[in-house]
Amino acid sequence: MSSSELSRVPFVHETAFGIWFLRTHTWEHHVLRVAINDLKGLIDTPLPDAPVIADVGCGQGISFRLLAEAFRPSRIVGIDYHTPSLDLAAEAARACKATSAGGATDIEVLHGDCAQLALPSASVDIVFCHQTFHHLVEQERALAEFHRVLRPGGVLLFAESTDAYIKSWVIRLLFRHPMHVQKSADGYLDMIRQAGFAFTTRNVSLPYLWWSRATDFGLLERLGLHRPKPGKRRETLVNVAAVKAG
Repeated sequence: MSSSELSRVPFVHETAFGIWFLRTHTWEHHVLRVAINDLKGLIDTPLPDAPVIADVGCGQGISFRLLAEAFRPSRIVGIDYHTPSLDLAAEAARACKATSAGGATDIEVLHGDCAQLALPSASVDIVFCHQTFHHLVEQERALAEFHRVLRPGGVLLFAESTDAYIKSWVIRLLFRHPMHVQKSADGYLDMIRQAGFAFTTRNVSLPYLWWSRATDFGLLERLGLHRPKPGKRRETLVNVAAVKAG
């Protein structure tokens, strides 16, 4: 995309706290690492050796090392709209390639919009979309792009916070999001299905992690006072490994 086209991308700027939080130990180990491990376990279709991964909304590139360790890809393409974060992602890419875990992985970072990816059609094996979708205004267009760039049988690894979490008071206070596009877990799953992806209940996870309980951060559960069960709670997270159908 040209600089003039990028300047017209609908974009909600994150808070300084939000940008800082994305490089903390909590983000890397309690959010990102946990999600990648969960998503990997949801895949029930064969992946090629040394797959190509598009990390859409890669932020500061904290995911690169974890993706390299989990999938041993030949290439990772990190894409983000926020230029300062992308500068840090480039540093993370260089650091990852310098380690034994990421040494065999070529990592490239691109400044771009998830609703108009600068990637050829059918060019990647995995689209990794972690905690990115609730930032996107043009969600349907983004999903269409994910579908386009995936090869037939390619996998969308989608991990997202739901409206129950994003619209909580603490998240509204500390972060910025386009509130009119937030969805429930079922809402996101329906949207992914309608975009041409296939999955079953085996490929879906509904984590209820302590940090996603914005009312008490799981304190009541840890004290044994409250154990909400699936179907009787408002889901705060949804993970799915969906295959490009057709």
